[in-house]
Amino acid sequence: MPVPAAQHAKRKGRWLIHLFPLPALLVYVLFVIYPIFSAFRYSLYEWKGLTQGAFIGLVNFIKLFGIEPYNSMFWNAFRHNLVYFAVEMVVQNGLAFLLAFILYRKVRGAGFLKTVYFFPRLLSVIVVGFLWKLILNPNYGALNTILAKLGLEQWAKPWLGDPDTALVAIILVNCWFGLGFAVLIFLAGLQAIPEEVVEAARIDGASGHTLIRKIIVPMCIPAITIMTVLTFIQSFEAFELVYAMQGSMGEPFYSTDTMSVYFYRLAFGSSGGGDTVSIGLGSALAVVIFFIVASVSAVFLYVMRRKEVQH
Repeated sequence: MPVPAAQHAKRKGRWLIHLFPLPALLVYVLFVIYPIFSAFRYSLYEWKGLTQGAFIGLVNFIKLFGIEPYNSMFWNAFRHNLVYFAVEMVVQNGLAFLLAFILYRKVRGAGFLKTVYFFPRLLSVIVVGFLWKLILNPNYGALNTILAKLGLEQWAKPWLGDPDTALVAIILVNCWFGLGFAVLIFLAGLQAIPEEVVEAARIDGASGHTLIRKIIVPMCIPAITIMTVLTFIQSFEAFELVYAMQGSMGEPFYSTDTMSVYFYRLAFGSSGGGDTVSIGLGSALAVVIFFIVASVSAVFLYVMRRKEVQH
């Protein structure tokens, strides 16, 4: 029995629909999948400058984890990434949830406040880095000048020149930069909570901290999951702000070094240990960063999804 022309055209149209994602898939393969596999392949070879040498297996990984100065610099950078994540979770996401809850309560001027919170995100990270580098300058920076005007000269410090304060200063600048985006994510999660549920909880006597702890936070698990994963990924890929404010050496004395900055030095510049460019070691570090980010993010998603189902 012959297929009517209308049905044939409909089937052909369905096949054409499946072709539409191909350009996006090709871009993804070219700029995401291919670099990942290339980095893993490069990490298994010896490199003389930019020339690929003999196959050496896992030697670059062994060198990265077991030979000085590479292992000590790796663990130093890894520790800084953990601090980066912890401070951002507490300061940025904690403050963002509080501000989002205030906006959720429909305060006057909420639209203007959302614009103000999100404005720093519109700036380039490099611009933000140089701007705050000027603000934190120990001689003519705005922060120390304001402290001096308030009679708090003892609080004035060389914020980016002191190993004890440099990393925290950069992380707090990053929190300022990313606060608006986190506020919008949490606000979207809060606005997705059905009003009937909140009203029912209030009728049952829940209010204040009890309402937030028992109703609001559990029902915001999807938004919290998204921000936790994004914060972890951003923390372990931190590069632009550190580079803009402290350069590729993680000054002072590697106190602001992160794994991405260390990767940059290994793959494209001085390793800090007296060696030249090492494509193999840099690729090995890139593979390690990828597996850390991918595996921990997957665990976060699994745990949070289970909590979401339970609630």
